[in-house]
Amino acid sequence: MTIKALRTLLAIHRHGSFAAAGKAVGLTPSAVSLQIGGLEQRLNVRLFERGGRTPRLTASGHLAITRAQEILRLY
Repeated sequence: MTIKALRTLLAIHRHGSFAAAGKAVGLTPSAVSLQIGGLEQRLNVRLFERGGRTPRLTASGHLAITRAQEILRLY
């Protein structure tokens, strides 16, 4: 887990899509997806429901957002 991945997670939450988050953090949508996939694998949880046009946070995703905000504030 990297600071960059946590920033990307928060950008998705803030901007509402992988594409918009990518623009905000300087990554392609595929790179955003790979980062989140790696984060999900590392944490062994699903952070987003990806069924529709916009990703929706799971319960684990909401918890991860809170923790990511705390970690980045401390960083």
